[in-house]
This record gives sequence, C-alpha cells and structure tokens, in this order.
Amino acid sequence: MRYLHLDPSFTPYGKSIEFEAFVFNGGEPHIKILEQNIEDSVTITHRINSFNDLGLLMIATDALRRMGIKVINVCIPYFPAARQDRVMVSGESLSVKVYADIINAQQYDQVTVFDPHSEVTPALLDNVKVIENYEFVKQCLKHIKEEVILVSPDGGALKKIYKVSEFLGGVEVIECSKKRDVKTGQLSGFRVYEEDLKGKHCVIVDDICDGGGTFLGLAKALQEKNAGTLSLIISHGIFSKGIEELSQCFETIFTTNSFRDIEEEGVVQIPVLR
Repeated sequence: MRYLHLDPSFTPYGKSIEFEAFVFNGGEPHIKILEQNIEDSVTITHRINSFNDLGLLMIATDALRRMGIKVINVCIPYFPAARQDRVMVSGESLSVKVYADIINAQQYDQVTVFDPHSEVTPALLDNVKVIENYEFVKQCLKHIKEEVILVSPDGGALKKIYKVSEFLGGVEVIECSKKRDVKTGQLSGFRVYEEDLKGKHCVIVDDICDGGGTFLGLAKALQEKNAGTLSLIISHGIFSKGIEELSQCFETIFTTNSFRDIEEEGVVQIPVLR
C-alpha cells in the first residue's frame, strides 16, 4: 500500500507519493503525480476544510485512476458538513448528503472517518470505516492522571459517551442539556442533571468545538454545581474564535489534528492516527 498525503502537514501513514499541486488563476485546483511506478493500492489522506480541498481530492483520485491504480482508499478524519445532518428549517440543504454523494461517486474501496458527528454520516457513506474516539479519550485521561467524571454536553452525545465509559471500564457519566434556537443558532438554558459534583474533576467530551459557546455555557453551569477542575476533550478542534476564553474555564483542552494543527498553551493535541 502506498500513500498520497494531500495536506503536507498531515502525513499519518508515513512517506507520501511525490506530487505537485497548485491552484490556477481561475480558482481550479490542479495536481501532477510525479512518481510513475506505483503499486496497485493507494490510500489518499486529506483534511477537508473547504470545497477546494474536496476538489483536490477529486482530481487526485482521477489522476490515480488514469495511472491504472486498482484499489483506492481515502481517509478523511474530519468529515465535512457532518453537523448539517438534518434539515431544520425550509430552504436548507442536507449538506452532509451532498458531500457523501460526491465521495460515493468515486467508488473508493474504503472511506475512513474519525468520530463522525452522528450516525447519519456513516449511514450515507459506502464502504465506510469509522474510527471511534475511545482510544483518543483514553490517551487524554492518561494526561489528567486522576479520577474524573465524564460530562455529556447534550442528549445527542449521551449514547456515544456511555460507550466511551464502557470502554474505559465504567467511568462515571453525568448528563447536561442546552437549548438552541434553530433559526439563529443562539444557545441558552444550560442544565446539569446532578445537584452536587463535590469538587470532582469534570471532563466534557464532544466531537466538535467550533466557536466554543456550548462549552463556555456548560463550564458556568458545572461550576454552579460545585465542579472542581474542568477539562475539555474535543475530537475535531476548529476553534474558530480561538481558545483564549476557553482556556480561562478549562485547565486543559485536548484535541486531535483531524482538522488543523494547533500549538497553544493549554492545548494538548494528540495525533488522530498513530
């Protein structure tokens, strides 16, 4: 098996096939694979943060097919639009299906994704392999080195966090909830379903952190219920508003390199693929 790492900063499987990639003045991505004697099997890896990233993946796949590569796998650790897995109001797109349809049209032999937002993404993808967040959370807790409570930020995360708890041997779990206005995205009504956390180290576990509003609201609600140290474990760290405000609430923020590389004080980044 050979590997084509389209993001030079994301090379989880070792040395990449040599290639040149650039964008034409009209905005079109282009690729030229420089190696000609390639084995019949290739795994492409990429961090897709834009439609241009998706475009590069598509033309790389086409280039490999035209070179006679028989087996092509793809690894997309952060699957784009995974949060857009329901049509909330009239006029919206079911965006995750749009991405999945494009990926499926390439007829990859295997599509690997890491900790998808919901069950919708793997249900839409053909030949999908899901890497759960269990080992990632385990590695994070090794850094903490003390007894913790796992915190589910909302009902949607509860099923996954109980599976994590089971994998870890039965770590205590508490449930929280929030309200979100589907038209504006405004968050409110954070609740912790536990009266007294008795100063215990509380670790929120979730798949994505974008702006961080959910976790700032939950931090305040947890502190009101006598939480001790707070930590945050996030599979896909977008951090579109930075981490300064989050760092004031959480002793440590754990994430992977599935979306981007981040080097900030108070952030521990663990490779998504080892």
